[in-house]
Amino acid sequence: MLRRSILRFAALPAFFLFYGFGFQTLPLSAQASKDSRGIFEGQSDIGSVTPPGKAAYDPAADAYIIASAGANLWSTADDFHFIWKRVAGDVSLTADIGFPVVAGVHDPHRKAILIFRQSLDTGSIYADTAQHGSGLTALQYRRAPGATTQDIELNIEAPRRVRLEKRGDTITLFLSRNGEPLHQVGASIKLHLEGPFYAGLGVCAHNRNAVEKGAFSKVELKQLTPPSVPAKLALYSTLQTIEIHEDARRATVVHTQRAHFEAPNWTRDSKFLIFNQDGRMWKIPVSGGTPEPIDIGAADDCTGSHGLSPDGQLLAITCTTPGNPGRRVYIVPSSGGAPRMVTERPDSYWHSWSPDGKTILFTRPNPTHVGGNIYAIPAAGGAETALTTGTGISDDPDYSPDSKYIYFNSDRSGAMEIWRMSPDGTAPQQITFDKRNNWTPHPSPDGKSVVFYSYENGVPGHPANKGIALHILSTSNLKSRVLVNIVGGSGTMNVPNWAPDGERLAFVSYQMLPEQETGSSE
Repeated sequence: MLRRSILRFAALPAFFLFYGFGFQTLPLSAQASKDSRGIFEGQSDIGSVTPPGKAAYDPAADAYIIASAGANLWSTADDFHFIWKRVAGDVSLTADIGFPVVAGVHDPHRKAILIFRQSLDTGSIYADTAQHGSGLTALQYRRAPGATTQDIELNIEAPRRVRLEKRGDTITLFLSRNGEPLHQVGASIKLHLEGPFYAGLGVCAHNRNAVEKGAFSKVELKQLTPPSVPAKLALYSTLQTIEIHEDARRATVVHTQRAHFEAPNWTRDSKFLIFNQDGRMWKIPVSGGTPEPIDIGAADDCTGSHGLSPDGQLLAITCTTPGNPGRRVYIVPSSGGAPRMVTERPDSYWHSWSPDGKTILFTRPNPTHVGGNIYAIPAAGGAETALTTGTGISDDPDYSPDSKYIYFNSDRSGAMEIWRMSPDGTAPQQITFDKRNNWTPHPSPDGKSVVFYSYENGVPGHPANKGIALHILSTSNLKSRVLVNIVGGSGTMNVPNWAPDGERLAFVSYQMLPEQETGSSE
C-alpha cells in the first residue's frame, strides 16, 4: 500500500553505526538464550516469516538487533519478528530506534516498531509506533481481531528516541528528535487491551523475500503506577486529517499544541484549514506549519461555528463585536476584513451555507435556554425564518450538496439522533435509531455519505473530552460504519469538515496527559 515517503533521517546513535555494515557478523545465537533476549522473555515469528526471524541482545552496547522478512505489518494480518515480554496494567516502552544498514536498496516501508499486542496471532489487536525506512513515523493500531489497521502519521523528521505509553485505555506516542525531552506529538488513541498482553520490539521487511534489520538501544520497559497525589492534567488539542476509505484509514497530524482549539474547515483549494482558538480565527497549511491569524476586524470571542461560502470568497463567523454583546453571525472576506452583521439577535450560531451561497443556517437557544431551534436567513441579511420549533434540541444543521435536505441532530424522539428535513423545515425524517447520543452530521461533497459522531456509552449532553466514534453513514441505505475512535466531542467537528475532494475529513482530538509526562526526560 502506497504511503508518502519522508526522506529525512535523524543522526544515527553510535551503536547503529557499529552494527551497520558488519551486522551479518553479529553472533545472533552465540550467547545463552536469556542473554539474547535481554529484558524480554521470548521471541516469535508473527504470521509468515521466511527465513525465520532472529533477535539478539548485546549487553555491552545495551542494544537489540532484530532481523526479519515479512510482507507487511498492516491491513488485517501481520508478518514480522517479535521479541516480547508479558505485562499487565499501565506500562511504557522507550527506545532509540532505527535501521543499522542504510547502504543498498531497501523498501521504504520496512518497519522497526515498539508494540503492545494482545496476542501472538497474526490478526491480533495491537498498537505500535512504527519507524519506516522512508523516515515516516506513525502510531498504528488494530481495534479488533482481523480488523483493518489504522494509523496516525507524523510529517516530521525521523525521531531519535520514541516512547509508547499505555494508561488505562489511552495509548500515546512521545518522541524526541534531537535529544530534547520526550514530548507528545498529537498521536493518541483509545484502545482496550485485556491483561496480560505482550510488550516488545519488532521488525518487518515489507518484503516477504528480503531480510531487513532494525536496531534498538537504551530500551526501557516500565510499569506505571498511579501517583500518590492525582497528577495535574494538561490539555492538548490535535488537528488531524483522515482518509475515509475502509482500506486506508490513515490519519495525519497537522498541528498539535498545549491549548484548546476547535472546528476545522477546509479552504476551497484544499491547501489550508481554518479553526478557532482563544476567541480568534486562524488558518494553517494542510501540510503543517505555523498557524496564521485571520483578520476579522473588531470581532472577538469567536466560537467553533464558522465556515467558508461555496465560492470560498466569504467566511461566516460567530463572534461578538464592540457594542453588540452576545454572539451573532457575521461575514468577513475570506482574505480578512471588517465583519458585517447578519443576525441581529444575540445567541445566534452559524452552521451552514446553502449550496448556492444565498442562505445561511444558524441555531439559537430557546428563551429559557432549554433546547434550541434551527433558523434560515439570507446571507445578504434580512428576515430570519424558523425551520424547527419546540422545547427540545434541534441543532447542527448542514445542507446536502443538492439542496434536497438539511441534516441535523435532534432529541425529539427521546434520544439525540440524526435527522434530515426539507429546506423549508417540512418532512422531518429520523435516520439513526441507536440511542448512542449522535451529533453534528455533515454531508460529503458528493452527497453519498454523512459523517457524524456518537458518544461512547451514551454520555448525555454535548460535552468535550469524552470517548467518541466518528461514523460514516451511507445516504443510499442509511447504514453507518465507524471511521475512527478518539477523545473529543464539542469542538471536534462543529462545522462542515470534508475536504473538497470528498476523500478526507478534518477533525480535532484532545488529549488529557499528566503534566510531568508531557515533558519527561531520560
